[in-house]
Amino acid sequence: MSFNEDDLVPISALQHLIFCPRQCALIHLERLWADNQWTAEGHLLHKKAESGKSTTRDGIRITRDLPLHSLKFGLIGKADIIEWHPPSDLESQAGKRTLKEVIRHHRARSLADWTILPIEYKRGQPKQNDSDRVQLCAQALCLEEMLHVSISKGLLFYGKKQHRYEVALDETLRQTTIDTIQQMHDLIKSGRTPQAEFGPKCQNCSLYDLCLPQSFQQNSASQWLSHQVNQSLK
Repeated sequence: MSFNEDDLVPISALQHLIFCPRQCALIHLERLWADNQWTAEGHLLHKKAESGKSTTRDGIRITRDLPLHSLKFGLIGKADIIEWHPPSDLESQAGKRTLKEVIRHHRARSLADWTILPIEYKRGQPKQNDSDRVQLCAQALCLEEMLHVSISKGLLFYGKKQHRYEVALDETLRQTTIDTIQQMHDLIKSGRTPQAEFGPKCQNCSLYDLCLPQSFQQNSASQWLSHQVNQSLK
């Protein structure tokens, strides 16, 4: 895969696609959105994670809301938090420089010996599907391309549990992520919204009233809304 700047899709879209292809298309093709309690709580948690300045704590540099992109995979987005763990022998190399200055110096050469840890914040609790892990892995793929490094793991922080869960970015997860990225680009290229498939997850979807999965099976919510307007004008 190789993409132009105009072809980049949001990293967050991958999670939408895994949850529901129709929801993904409504958001990223038809530009429809609505909030509910869960999305509002999610926004607040991300805002809290991204707020504040980057800091250095216990010898670890912590950056927030870092822009990400990948031309190889056609992705764009942001990382909630990234921890930069220096090599064990860095202290003898650093002298009087701050860790921020050392990172800049190493970026000009190589960050290969550093442990770079992306951390994604989520409102609820760990999911049975791969949506959160895929989103985290996609962030790592972007960082690897941007920084010319290898990232072996990341962390998912769940607000409901108030706990960090380590995620191994192994070959299986990477392939699942790459396959999902390809599916996302195929969906965008097709320009078609999948039909509604009603299920238990629909009840918690913020787009339920726009999707109306039990009411119609049209390919496009915008087409249905247009049809409703035309009917009212007759």
